[in-house]
Amino acid sequence: MAIKSIVYNNHTLDVSYEIVNPEEKVDMIVLHGWGSSKSLMQRSFHLQLEGFRHIYIDLPGFGNSTCNVALTTEDYARIVELLMIHINASKDVIVGHSFGGKVAVLLKPKLLVLMASAGIVVPKTFKVKFKIALFKFLKTIGLAGMRSKFVASDAQNLSEVMYQTFKNVVDEDFTEEFKNFESKALLLWGKDDTATPLSSAKKIDSLIKDSSLEVYDGDHYFFMQHEKDVSKKIEECFLETLNIDKVG
Repeated sequence: MAIKSIVYNNHTLDVSYEIVNPEEKVDMIVLHGWGSSKSLMQRSFHLQLEGFRHIYIDLPGFGNSTCNVALTTEDYARIVELLMIHINASKDVIVGHSFGGKVAVLLKPKLLVLMASAGIVVPKTFKVKFKIALFKFLKTIGLAGMRSKFVASDAQNLSEVMYQTFKNVVDEDFTEEFKNFESKALLLWGKDDTATPLSSAKKIDSLIKDSSLEVYDGDHYFFMQHEKDVSKKIEECFLETLNIDKVG
């Protein structure tokens, strides 16, 4: 594990990353989802895709990376770009899971791999709408301290900075970002995903001009059971962008 101090908007953030197969020439940057870390992604893929230089990153505020300022998804993308400059990494392949998918599409790689990506706003259930309305009412009567009883599971136990970051990113509509993505995209999804449902995958697939969708048995973390086939699909799709037969 390595840590690089990144100065962004007058704030210093320590960004933790790990490089696997450092001698390889084709870069694959892997971005985890909200509340996760690089270790989860590395466990699934570090023995796969031997022809790629894997770069696993803890996004600021997660894993071993620090965060002392509220961020937007755009901020996360710019911070990753600054790290890439420091480690001389290219945008050959960027893999993004869930929240990491939104960061990945902003980075505009040669091959965008979206695994159960966030970015399509799913209508809230009546139960969720009711909880939001009740919390807003409680705030007006001075009971905002009850926040922990009402926030989503993804926002539990967050620092104030990360809670503000969560509010900044949770309901972003990335329809235009997907529509404006100009390179090749591979969409990988679990058919039983409830966090980012398959309907989101189909919407993203319709928005990106050059995309393909592969659906697997499993939920939001389907790739942990299908890492070999997922890796094979990533390699095949990248080779299509180069019109060659083999990486490495």
